[in-house]
Amino acid sequence: MCMFVFKFTMEYSFNLQDLPLVAKKVLIEVPNKILLFYGDMGVGKTTLIKEIAKQLGVKEIINSPTFALVNEYKIKDDKVYHFDFYRINKEEEAMDIGIEEYFFSSNWNLIEWPQKISNLLPTNSTKIQLTKNQNGSRTIKIMPVK
Repeated sequence: MCMFVFKFTMEYSFNLQDLPLVAKKVLIEVPNKILLFYGDMGVGKTTLIKEIAKQLGVKEIINSPTFALVNEYKIKDDKVYHFDFYRINKEEEAMDIGIEEYFFSSNWNLIEWPQKISNLLPTNSTKIQLTKNQNGSRTIKIMPVK
């Protein structure tokens, strides 16, 4: 059921079985390596990130870094950093882990709950908004950060 609508933003509606295709499309369409994942709890941010990391070549088991804040995965000639800022209370907590070094590393940065560090986000990033539809499918909107 993968549906594609192209405007200034890209929008796809998909079911779980479409996830590998959606992850591939995300990787083709994004203009940079800093991806900001927005959406309600349980909408599938971590599930999508796991599939994107798999498509990038991560062989390890991918877990949400809810308590560690960041997990690092090595891939061929690159790294993938998976962040989850759900549990932080102040942006200083992100500063304490050296967030700027990650952002300016030229590696992949996949960030859940980026609104928690909104003042620290680089402008060269891509916003990915996930929503759950009434029929159980998901809609993903891929757009530049303004």
